[in-house]
Amino acid sequence: MIQIEQLSKRYGAKLAVDNITFTVRPGLVTGFLGPNGAGKSTTMRLVVGLDSPTAGSVTVNGKQYARHRAPLHEVGALLDAKAVHSGRSAYNHLLAMAATHGIGKSRVREVIAMTGLEPVAKKRVAGFSLGMGQRLGIAAALLGDPATVILDEPVNGLDPEGVLWVRHLARQLAAEGRTIFLSSHLMSEMAQTADHLIVLGRGRIIADSPIAEILAAASTKAVRVRTPRAQDLARLVTRDGITVTSVEPDLLTIGGLTPTQVADAAARSSIALHELTPINASLEDAYLALTANDVEYRTEDTR
Repeated sequence: MIQIEQLSKRYGAKLAVDNITFTVRPGLVTGFLGPNGAGKSTTMRLVVGLDSPTAGSVTVNGKQYARHRAPLHEVGALLDAKAVHSGRSAYNHLLAMAATHGIGKSRVREVIAMTGLEPVAKKRVAGFSLGMGQRLGIAAALLGDPATVILDEPVNGLDPEGVLWVRHLARQLAAEGRTIFLSSHLMSEMAQTADHLIVLGRGRIIADSPIAEILAAASTKAVRVRTPRAQDLARLVTRDGITVTSVEPDLLTIGGLTPTQVADAAARSSIALHELTPINASLEDAYLALTANDVEYRTEDTR
């Protein structure tokens, strides 16, 4: 479990993390989202003791990271996959880490197999692709069989098979009762992986809820309808508070009504419906709505 209480971090004049409080619980995959500059990486660094807080506290499994006698057995973290001696092989890098905690060679071989590194285990890290570097970072995070796993952008550089593997790995580890805390810019992947989301904006928490609640809050009452009598249906349902948009000659988007209400109205006028689909917000829609006022760097749409 990760517990953060009134945590702040200032770098000179910039307040990177501003009095945040949240708990990352075991048995769940907790996603950590936010625009660039929101304070995500700083928060993760504070969790594992790479930075000291300006105020507040952070504990992992009941203690500050530095107070754990064998931290690799408590917390496994991937924060920077490039932070590896490029002249070492993957095997020797993991072996050196293992030696600091009395971890045997069998566990090193186990995480190499688990992360698909066996074909390149004896090769120098300098020649690794970005994806292989990510796999090595994940192997290092899992080396001590930790109760808490922190992964910052774990799918960066991975191919589709690798992305799917990370998704299954995160969910498997959570099912074992571990605490899984991960960040990603891939909203579609986070939607399929995370159970709970914490969203930062300008160093402050702007959401801390189950993913289903965040999606529900962002969804509007709208429905997509396909019918050969689109114009008749549009005239039938149009009134104050109802919006009707013609997408194609036989396809409408109706806002302000539920699918049941649309179906009942069509049935009363004997209008055949060929499609009736509720429109739900995607995680990307929900995320953009949540962070609309907290984006530090903006680009203009030139279309």
